Amino acid sequence: MPRVIPPTTRSLLVLEMAAELALGAAPAPVRQAKAVVDFGGGREIALLGSSTIAGIEAVASREVALAIVNPSATLTLAYRGNGPFAAPLPLRTIAVLPSRDQYVFAAHPQTGLRSFADIAAKRPALRIGVRGDRAHSLHFMLDDIMRANGFTRDDILAWGGTFRFEGVSPDAGAPKFRAFLDGSLDAIFDEGADSWIGAALDAGMTVLSLAEPAVAQLEALGYRRAVIPQTRYPKLPSDILTVDFSGWPLFVRADLPDADVAQICSALAACVERIPWQEDAPLSLARMCRNAADAPYDVPLHPAAERCWKALGVL
Repeated sequence: MPRVIPPTTRSLLVLEMAAELALGAAPAPVRQAKAVVDFGGGREIALLGSSTIAGIEAVASREVALAIVNPSATLTLAYRGNGPFAAPLPLRTIAVLPSRDQYVFAAHPQTGLRSFADIAAKRPALRIGVRGDRAHSLHFMLDDIMRANGFTRDDILAWGGTFRFEGVSPDAGAPKFRAFLDGSLDAIFDEGADSWIGAALDAGMTVLSLAEPAVAQLEALGYRRAVIPQTRYPKLPSDILTVDFSGWPLFVRADLPDADVAQICSALAACVERIPWQEDAPLSLARMCRNAADAPYDVPLHPAAERCWKALGVL
């Protein structure tokens, strides 16, 4: 019979319920959970589950101690003061939940587009399907990507184009994906590559590659380049150069006390094997701390986290 520790049991019960409520009851823009651990004497640690910049703003303002965001590049932009962030924010990495992904730009063959740069050159009236949650990182990333290619969202509209904000990842069979296949949409710009790029290629769609100069501009802002390999998707005519969408970094303020960071690290070490992720094997701290392709980070580790991971031999 498992050992029952009342405070732990109560906390786990509440967190599991919060996760289910966030998944099933809340509207898409606010599917996140906030947990506050009260240590007594006025000391508490608050944690926020959020895939948008709301978590970054909450940590920066000290509303919460720790949050999570996707992709890792969003945290880098905040650290450097680029993208939607007007100034650099004092943030530090704790670890990164691995998640390998890329930004995908797919176009219907009826458009005649062969690369993302063709959009600026041809100025087509594109009907583009994008993520329904307007707070999603995809949107400000798309703005940066378009600017690096010499046009803006307003230009798309001026050329007679439209943006269709709908749904989540455009998995095969989803309404947005069906509209893409039947020609009601000319393009889909989204992440979640593995869930839909194969079906798009099977249907004869074109995956647009970014040009090297544009990617270099984006790297200067804080993005990482990525390649969608032909070896993984044989129907691609060649490797596709794009922007990385990998990683779910856990992060804190740079001035969060070392004692709080040490407790956060200890808690992560204790529960890491229970965290669901993209692979069947249990997750490990080593996978979360090694700055790999599926768990990248360009924001430094908090010094207390670095000491913890070194002490545990995982860094």
